[in-house]
Amino acid sequence: MTMPTLRQQLFRVKPVPQQGESPESDLKRTIGLFSLTMIGVGSTIGTGIFFILSESVPVAGPAVIWSFVIAGLVAGLAVICYAELAGSVPVSGSSYSYAYATLGELPAMGVAACLLLEYGVAGAAVAVGWSQYVNQLLFNLFGFEIPHALAYAPEEGGIVNLPAILLLAMCCFLLVRGTGESVVINTVMVCTKIGVLLFFVCVGVTGWNVDNFADFAPFGFSGVVAGSGLIFFSYVGMDAVATAGDETKNPKKTMPRALIAALIIVTTVYVLVAVAALSAQPWQEFEGQSAGLSAILESIVGAQWPGTVVAAGAVISIFSVTLVSIYGQTRILFTMSRDGMMPKLFGEVNPRTLTPVKGTIVVTVVIAILAGFIPLNLLAEMTSIGTLVAFVVVSLAVIILRVREPNLERGFKVPFYPVLPVLAIIGCLWIISNLQVITIVVFLIWTAVILGLYFIFGRKSSVLGKQRAEQERIGGTDPAGGKQ
Repeated sequence: MTMPTLRQQLFRVKPVPQQGESPESDLKRTIGLFSLTMIGVGSTIGTGIFFILSESVPVAGPAVIWSFVIAGLVAGLAVICYAELAGSVPVSGSSYSYAYATLGELPAMGVAACLLLEYGVAGAAVAVGWSQYVNQLLFNLFGFEIPHALAYAPEEGGIVNLPAILLLAMCCFLLVRGTGESVVINTVMVCTKIGVLLFFVCVGVTGWNVDNFADFAPFGFSGVVAGSGLIFFSYVGMDAVATAGDETKNPKKTMPRALIAALIIVTTVYVLVAVAALSAQPWQEFEGQSAGLSAILESIVGAQWPGTVVAAGAVISIFSVTLVSIYGQTRILFTMSRDGMMPKLFGEVNPRTLTPVKGTIVVTVVIAILAGFIPLNLLAEMTSIGTLVAFVVVSLAVIILRVREPNLERGFKVPFYPVLPVLAIIGCLWIISNLQVITIVVFLIWTAVILGLYFIFGRKSSVLGKQRAEQERIGGTDPAGGKQ
């Protein structure tokens, strides 16, 4: 028996399920088209628009509207690529699974680093923003706020962000009870948040002041691109759809449709809210503004009730973003554990609820530590770079899989191939190049840590590696995994 070389081990490719095959999973298929679309919308709207304006408008000025459009176009190109892969490789794990099926085991671990960063930091960031609206709502309704020391991270003059930690605990409780219940609650919350944001647009345009757009791009085109980098943080939800492959009914058709529907809804709502907000308030006033949408409406109407409606909607609906962030993180870890890339704890499913209870608790604790002690601005860009790199890999995987598996059944095909995947890659790399250097450095360090974990643990415990070794022993395949 010939031992596989190091290169063959690092780049062994996981087989793509063929037509009629259904990957084994202990998870239950309970998610339909509408619910899956709501997962995409739920994990995206709220992450960005309820509080990212206070981070992105000071960077781009009123031209942040174009930042939303650019981020939406680049995300759209990547989502179209996701749609093809989701209809071709309908398993949990999202771009980690796609990379494993196209680029190999080591690159898949690199993508896993992106996804773990993306979902972990996104969940923390949204929980931090949620606490701002909780304070706004408490003040409007009862005339008091949570003490500063218990509502902000140490760098912001507090001790711990307690509301963020409590939110994460509630999400954890829901997720361990069962996916079906979580999906229903998420759908209700998404419908609530869309209604609240449309209410904001209708009231916001009554305060329209064209002078607010006079100095449209105070920081030039570089400011617009920098704004796109921050805003890309709010498109993390598109990837969340692709983490649900093992729990989706008829995934080859349902997942592509849900991805495209979610993208259209999200981008439309984002642009409408951004235009209404900027028309009603000078861009200079956005910086450092807590619960910004509520404050804008209160200024327009001269009363607290519209701001209270928005704050209540945000408190309810941002809950769904955190819920899906934790959900996505646990499903990626579940898939990795099933592949032997992570400890078995993350792949253990409770026989009663059919959910990875232990993995969900571990993930929640880690995210709660981030949310409790790290400020929002540092979390937003870290999520963006994880999302962008994952989008690059997905776009590249479409090209590779078209070449390697031309006859694979696809529920959806990228139009204008290979132009759109190439444009998606270029667009994502362009935005990455405009992120802060410290963001890129931290991302590289984090990726190196995860790859180190692979060399210490994953390479030896890889289920695929063990299968290849057994097949090689009996003469079924060559060490690289190709058929003889």
